[in-house]
Amino acid sequence: MKVAYFDCFSGAAGDMILGALIDAGLNPSELTAALAKLDLKGYDVNVARVKKMGLTAVRVEVTTTEDHHHRGLSRILAIISQAELPETVKKQASAVFTRLAEAEAMVHGCDIETVHFHEVGAVDAIVDIVGACWGFHRLGIQRVVCSPFAVGSGTVRCAHGEMPVPAPATALLLRGVPVAESDESGELLTPTGAAILTEWADSFGSMPAMTVRAVGMGAGSREGKHRPNVVRVTLGDAATDPESDQIVVLEANIDDSTAEMLGHAVDRLLNTGALDAWCVPIHMKKSRPGVLLSVLAKPEQADALARIVFEETTTFGIRRHDASRTTLVRRVEAVETKFGPVNVKIGMLDGRVVTVSPEFEDCRAAGIRHKVALRIVMDEARRVWQTR
Repeated sequence: MKVAYFDCFSGAAGDMILGALIDAGLNPSELTAALAKLDLKGYDVNVARVKKMGLTAVRVEVTTTEDHHHRGLSRILAIISQAELPETVKKQASAVFTRLAEAEAMVHGCDIETVHFHEVGAVDAIVDIVGACWGFHRLGIQRVVCSPFAVGSGTVRCAHGEMPVPAPATALLLRGVPVAESDESGELLTPTGAAILTEWADSFGSMPAMTVRAVGMGAGSREGKHRPNVVRVTLGDAATDPESDQIVVLEANIDDSTAEMLGHAVDRLLNTGALDAWCVPIHMKKSRPGVLLSVLAKPEQADALARIVFEETTTFGIRRHDASRTTLVRRVEAVETKFGPVNVKIGMLDGRVVTVSPEFEDCRAAGIRHKVALRIVMDEARRVWQTR
């Protein structure tokens, strides 16, 4: 599972979240192409690398030629739903805006459908929210965790005049969420930034256990006095427990099939999707030597595999029982060896590698091509993976 950890030590805003995702690997051209599918005109997205108190970060600035239109929730949701974007992105962006509308409605004591978003309804906020949700989707982020939010102090000027920090809508969005003390005056956490991260995050606190893959810094427009105006995102593979699932075990005792028939049956079972299949010598009735044919199957494939056992062997019956299986978290990585490319299967336990296994068929083919022993190719693949 890919997890994103947002360190909001200097607050967060929609443009800062976008900048952090770009710095962590999101392609800016792909982002602007996705945003172009929205029915919005009169804006440009500018991406630049800037420095904030000595730290390099990505600044995303949306410049518009339109005035700040006061769009209602239904109009914003219509713009999102009509865009040719992945359904998950539209659903998530709509959820962020709905969360924001609910907070605004509570602040102003009105119905959610009569809320007009003022600054939040402007093009730049729509770009920030839809862009962030698309960025999470494009980077394959499945889980978001946030640090406690630094919200700032003092007051902020908005459409309704001078307001305390955090702004009223932001304060409501922070219900049940930890905040941190800040020595910075002004608004560090905007309503847009709070809505995006509180909608996405499933927990708040310290960084979860993970294997770090990328780190990104997104910059805001303000200049801090005591801390840089940036948000940091860390992307990684979450450390997980071994995976468990349910399987079906098929068994048959056979004492009147040839070795050729049984070998063919096992090959066909494996080629049809059996998780595993094997034969074990056993001693049967009437002092006959025989074999125990065993098959591991996914529940949805068990019936089809049982038919193969009946078709390809002489058995008159198959025992069948359900079993629980625990497996390591696995992934496959390609390595370039001096014998050519080889896929290596990696087994993970609690976020650490416990098994490294080069793919047999890749190594065998490479060994034949280069006229070297199979074990030499396998050792080389392990060595390349370990030193990469």
